[in-house]
Amino acid sequence: MEKLDLRKPWIMQRADPYVYLHIDGYYYFTASLPDYNGIALRKSKDLVALADAEEVMIWHKHESGPMSFHIWAPELHYINGAWYIYFAAGEKEDIWKIRPYVLECRDGDPITGTWVEKGMMQCADDDEFSFRAFSLDGTIFENKGVYYYVWAEKVGVGKQISNLYIAQMESPTKLKTVQVLLTTPDYDWERYGFWVNEAPSVIKHEGKIYLTYSASDTGINYCMGMLTVDENADLLDPKAWKKERYPVLKTDESLGIYGPGHNSFTYDKDGNPMLVYHARTEKEIVGNPLHNPNRHAMLMKITWGDHGEPVFKY
Repeated sequence: MEKLDLRKPWIMQRADPYVYLHIDGYYYFTASLPDYNGIALRKSKDLVALADAEEVMIWHKHESGPMSFHIWAPELHYINGAWYIYFAAGEKEDIWKIRPYVLECRDGDPITGTWVEKGMMQCADDDEFSFRAFSLDGTIFENKGVYYYVWAEKVGVGKQISNLYIAQMESPTKLKTVQVLLTTPDYDWERYGFWVNEAPSVIKHEGKIYLTYSASDTGINYCMGMLTVDENADLLDPKAWKKERYPVLKTDESLGIYGPGHNSFTYDKDGNPMLVYHARTEKEIVGNPLHNPNRHAMLMKITWGDHGEPVFKY
């Protein structure tokens, strides 16, 4: 395909985009589908060419019960020789009963392989809080041989507040430790429409772990915040994490890019870091934002700042 203009949509109508670069040199792409009806994967040896790659539906929603409605924000991970997809889903009979679920594939190719439902993500045995309420956007990352799970969950107060939590993982499908609150919507830019912190994603650089997240409602106020922690710190100590006072990426009306967020990270063929995110190209949203399909996957080249931090610039 032709060279991509990074200020224009890359893959149309694919929200919550996630890209995974595997050891075989293939890039794998997944995202929320406009109909929220299942999970699809595509792969390519070229990052930009994912836009033209065949999209294969590897799992469909159920007709009723758990995992039958609102199939959201899948992520593909490879852990200990197996593939895992982490995603959120509701129930046809209770569409807002959103919970995190896991699929597993032990074949070499996650597109042609067999996927097995592993059920809902399990919390630690002594955790009385996690996944009891609206929970979504689970991601995982590894640090010093230990895997961590980070997710968004709502607290039942007023319109409900979406916070980010972290826990150590016992296995790809179960947590080892009780949840720890990482961040809650403290600032005005996190409180437009709804008080929201969600969609965590991690990138590492020069001994630091950078965790980006998205804030506010899903319209033009949607934006990205960031937390930082030293790789040698206790990652389950919330005081070890530093939260940025202002968003690191937000709407730019001059470029026609609105509501950037729900990102993931990958690397181009030269090893340069890339941001994968979604945004809108129109300021006014027609109809219910949740059912407007015009959140498009986009790419951005990342540079590193004076202190080693990622810099996001259109």
